[in-house]
Amino acid sequence: MEQINAGDTAWILVATALVMVMTPALAFFYGGMVRKKNLLSTINLSFISIGLISIQWILIGYTLAFGTSVNGLFGGLDFLGLSGVGSEPNADYAATIPHLAFAAYQMMFAIITPALITGAFVERIRFKAFLIFTLLWATFVYDPVAHWVWGVGGILRTRGALDFAGGTVVHITAGFSALAFAIVLGKRKWYGQTTMEPSNIPFTVLGAGLLWMGWFGFNGGSALAANGLAVNAVVTTNTAAAAAAVVWMFLSWRDNKPSVLGIVTGAVVGLVAITPAAGFVTPLAAIAIGAIAAPVSFYAIRLRQKWGLDESLDVWACHGMGGTWGALATGLFATTTVNSAGFDGLFYGNPNQLLIQAAAVAVSIVFSFGMTFVLTKLVNVFTPLRVTENEEEVGLDISEHGERAFA
Repeated sequence: MEQINAGDTAWILVATALVMVMTPALAFFYGGMVRKKNLLSTINLSFISIGLISIQWILIGYTLAFGTSVNGLFGGLDFLGLSGVGSEPNADYAATIPHLAFAAYQMMFAIITPALITGAFVERIRFKAFLIFTLLWATFVYDPVAHWVWGVGGILRTRGALDFAGGTVVHITAGFSALAFAIVLGKRKWYGQTTMEPSNIPFTVLGAGLLWMGWFGFNGGSALAANGLAVNAVVTTNTAAAAAAVVWMFLSWRDNKPSVLGIVTGAVVGLVAITPAAGFVTPLAAIAIGAIAAPVSFYAIRLRQKWGLDESLDVWACHGMGGTWGALATGLFATTTVNSAGFDGLFYGNPNQLLIQAAAVAVSIVFSFGMTFVLTKLVNVFTPLRVTENEEEVGLDISEHGERAFA
């Protein structure tokens, strides 16, 4: 009989709360970057995701991600409606905490991932279409990929792909889905012809600070115990964020002036990049991972601008490309001295791990981009994805919700 550990359980409950707060934090991070007339609408896209996906996860999401594997592709329906998920541990996933604690912790990841995508289509998305898309995306993209990478028997897990806290599952899927959605949706009215100034950069700074704090639960909690591995993940997480923030500051300074928006974006990019690696690499490696993540995303934004694509808040550049670099970096810097349950990376004598990571990245990119492209086209058949030009002009706070952020 597995023994429940009170310390481990307490830490996972705290980590669950930390990760939950990341979604409202994301709401402020994104909300501050849009125009005043779309502030409430943007904040709400993240907030309602908590409601929507919490229900989806309990009904079907958890079992699709972590149920008994069906050919390594998705979980079976043994945990439908959280049937059989109670206070006893599930040794497959976390032997020292109640199974329900593991399911609750994972729910917070399932919530924030579709919320990340919303940055791609703010200021022009029809709320009804967003709700339908989010439910479909969580069920047909997030849950299967979570199973591939983390589920016992999942196709990528069995091949040895490493993803400590969701570089592939969360950031790559959200980032490349955002790219697909933006391509289908098209640009905002007047995009590129007029400056679309952020309405409230302090909101964005507040959101970034809360995201940074919440990420200690995101990565530290992924140790699934209150142990040395959790401590390592917290330290590497902080280190990568710090390195990326400082490097981004210098990148923007070289261009013009050290942008506050740039510095906080850099911190988030560092957090994204360390996510898959946090429990496999040393603090020194985390400096390199964060420092390299900043130019990767910085120049990805440049590239996106050159394409003339309105992927409004750069989810692809920050999460998609940051997550891709992080997943590949795990294949370079991972060491079994940090985590004996992992594998050594290229710099520790195992070049094969980099190939495995690259394959996992490629599969996740193709699947999430392709599925999102199909889902957006499908939703658009039943209800228009976009608001009308007139509604967009008025602003989504008024046209979609009948309220405004500031009197």
